Amino acid sequence: MRMAAVAFGGAALAGCITVKAPDKPIEINLNINVKQEVVVSLKKDADDFIANNPELFPK
Repeated sequence: MRMAAVAFGGAALAGCITVKAPDKPIEINLNINVKQEVVVSLKKDADDFIANNPELFPK
């Protein structure tokens, strides 16, 4: 009799699990650091400008 009560109780609890979608949309934050590329690009442009205009930047 006790085994039947335990089995019935376990079966009753198994039906109580629910899955619900979140109210808000899932947000995926993709922070991409492009600072390095910009700095390299600006440095190359500056080096080219200095090389093409040596009279503006005397040593």
